[in-house]
Amino acid sequence: MLQFRRLLCVVVGALALAAPVFAGKLAIVIDDFGYRPHTENQVLAMPPALSVAVLPNAPHAREMATKAHQAGHEVLIHLPMAPLSKQPLEKDTLRPDMSSDEIERIIREAVNSVPYAVGLNNHMGSAMTSSLFGMQKVMQALERYNLYFLDSMTIGNSQAMRAAAGTGVKVIKRKVFLDDTQNEADIRRQFTRAVELARRNGSAIAIGHPHPSTVRVLQQMLPTLPSDITLVQASSLLNEPQTDTSTPNLTPPGNTPRNPFRGVKLCQPKQPLAPVPTSRFFTVISESFNESALVNYYRHQWQGWK
Repeated sequence: MLQFRRLLCVVVGALALAAPVFAGKLAIVIDDFGYRPHTENQVLAMPPALSVAVLPNAPHAREMATKAHQAGHEVLIHLPMAPLSKQPLEKDTLRPDMSSDEIERIIREAVNSVPYAVGLNNHMGSAMTSSLFGMQKVMQALERYNLYFLDSMTIGNSQAMRAAAGTGVKVIKRKVFLDDTQNEADIRRQFTRAVELARRNGSAIAIGHPHPSTVRVLQQMLPTLPSDITLVQASSLLNEPQTDTSTPNLTPPGNTPRNPFRGVKLCQPKQPLAPVPTSRFFTVISESFNESALVNYYRHQWQGWK
């Protein structure tokens, strides 16, 4: 029996040394596919664990989605959603005030434009994703097409997870933007930060774009990914624990809270006001005092005592 235990310990130890131990899973999604086939083809030459998100109205949307799928990459729809900032909106941008039918139509057409898509993430969208009512309509549509939602987290108080409650839609969240700037040193720092978050939390999602600088950094750093980090497709993280840090936003679409501090409008007199002499002030005070309830009470009592 003792010999069996010793043998078992030796076997377990050998397996532990031989098998790689993965401390974290890292998913990288490259947005804005469909406009720059030359650069995007360089992304598709990278490991198939990289996921790509295709803009449905881009001129090369169908072509690049098909190529990505054939190369083994996971495909998402990168759907424009309304931002809080005032700027021209792209065609078929989702807005919180749209009807359920209009949102369903846009998502249906996006599914038809981006073949092989298994998920959807937002392009911009700070106004849309912060609207609970708007995102509930999005989740109802996504459930019909069996798509998951990757929240790009363009605003901290996104309502996506809250809106998905009660539906079959799974929500995962972006942790790092790789290329807020196109400076390669900055992109490398963000890549390293994503690796550290994956190691610390067990998983992390990073989003980048098909900029030449981003492509160069990925070509350099993916082959040197630490041995305890494994690159995975975004859908591999659908069952990872997710934390909803949002607070409820119950403002109906199109309604903005009334500002109670706008002040009171004053009516301007049509003619200059006549001056009031000081003596009039004392006269008004005296009349108010004589007509007060307290004085009238004592006046009636005094008349009863006579």
